[in-house]
Amino acid sequence: MSELHAETVPFVRDTMLPQAAPPARQSGAVLWLRENLFSGPLNTILTLVGLAAVWYLVSHLWPWFANAVWNAGSMGECRRIIAERAGEGATGACFAVIRERWNQFLYGFYPAQLYWRPTATWGLLLFAVAPVLFSESPRLRRGVLAVAGITAFAACVALGAPPRVLMILAATIVLWTALIEYRPGWSLLASLLFPFLGVWLLWGGSAWGPLMALAGFVAGFLVWRVTARLGFLAPALGIAAAIGWWLWLGPQAATDLQAMLPLAITYVESRMFGGFLLAITIGVAGIVMSLPLGIILALARQSNMPVVKMLAVMFIEFIRGVPLITLLFVASILLNYFLPPGTSFDIILRVIIMVTLFASAYMAEVIRGGLAALPRGQYEAADSLGLDYWKAQRLIILPQALKISIPGIVGTFIGMFKDTTLVTFVGLFDPLKQMADTIRATFEWKGAYWEPYVFTGTIFFFICFAMSRYAMHLEQRLKREHR
Repeated sequence: MSELHAETVPFVRDTMLPQAAPPARQSGAVLWLRENLFSGPLNTILTLVGLAAVWYLVSHLWPWFANAVWNAGSMGECRRIIAERAGEGATGACFAVIRERWNQFLYGFYPAQLYWRPTATWGLLLFAVAPVLFSESPRLRRGVLAVAGITAFAACVALGAPPRVLMILAATIVLWTALIEYRPGWSLLASLLFPFLGVWLLWGGSAWGPLMALAGFVAGFLVWRVTARLGFLAPALGIAAAIGWWLWLGPQAATDLQAMLPLAITYVESRMFGGFLLAITIGVAGIVMSLPLGIILALARQSNMPVVKMLAVMFIEFIRGVPLITLLFVASILLNYFLPPGTSFDIILRVIIMVTLFASAYMAEVIRGGLAALPRGQYEAADSLGLDYWKAQRLIILPQALKISIPGIVGTFIGMFKDTTLVTFVGLFDPLKQMADTIRATFEWKGAYWEPYVFTGTIFFFICFAMSRYAMHLEQRLKREHR
């Protein structure tokens, strides 16, 4: 052994070295830019082109927003203020038209003293959907209920709701919140009753009308349960009983009850509806009714019964092959020719029916795609458990199919909500064109072109964005697969 090796002493470090920072190119913003924006020649070119496009748009649009005027009485006054601020020839938005006519964009021609009624309706709508949309997220549900309750009550106060109405609204909000938190089953029953309450608040009139409409559903359900032993004949008898009640017994019963016990609020005609009040009314009704109808059509198209399948295919293909505008014209003009003389069929109701049928055809195909994506083993598992057709669909098949179909379902909802602007072609005052044209027809705001479009487009964006974000939240919540 050499002298060097003999004097070698083993060494073990008893302290840790200080942690060194990673290279600048492998951390932080630099790493993100390299991986996402400048990862290659093509990505770099696209990034530079995108930045140039953004800069071009911002540089040209920013002066228009920067010189915006919010307080003026006419377009002429707006132009004069812009010229004083930025010089002759400068451009700027005249958002004073939004400040002056916001009520028309939101409520149409609805009586100003009754603005609290649609406001309370849409506030209570969130309470009606909360047990369904936020059933597994208590924190999110409570946040939504708190914001909805406080906002609806404060808005009704600002809009001049009577003190008695405010007391009833506050009691309803508190009671409904308690039901959702402590009696979920009862809260679902309250959610089922909300459509009748909403119709009464929006249109007004006698409260016995919506109650008798509800009684029609109850009568149909009772007949169906009593005749359940008759098989497929039982649902037909239930539907016939409900229709008979609505056509003959219900209207007379509502008239008699109103005469004995008057219970009514100020009636508002459908022609007074407009703006986002009209769009939300049609959109919400279409969304609520098109989903169950689409599920029925999807199941019918996959049915083994030839007649049922043929009828479903004919309906879906016909509706998908006809533009929505055509169906709206049918609802507006031609439908009256098939009704008995003197029959009054509300135009908004006719539009809601056609929009629902149109959306349900697309919804059926979206759900059918989800059903087709399920492996055959799921159906065989339901058969092995001894489940009948409806129990298998309710407990095993449909929950999985609907989870798969969430992006398509929400996409159909968003498209249908935006399509509510097409009602302008049947004479209804949509927020995008008819209402904007009505405001521009006045002498004060003649020439206000882009401002109404920016305002309505922003509101449409936030509503559709909220639906999209909730769909993403729902997908993450329902993601159960093991990776």
